[in-house]
Amino acid sequence: MQQTYDPNKNKTEVRQASPRKMNLRVLVTSMVGVIVLFAVIYLVYTLTQSNPN
Repeated sequence: MQQTYDPNKNKTEVRQASPRKMNLRVLVTSMVGVIVLFAVIYLVYTLTQSNPN
């Protein structure tokens, strides 16, 4: 069974929150990376298609 109260933990450990918002930073960086990757794939795909006659 998981212990829910530990008197030896500080406020940050109890809240399980990052004071520097590292989770948000990782999420935003990952989303930007995925969007850039899809943009590059789309650009390569459209540039390699031949023009219809």
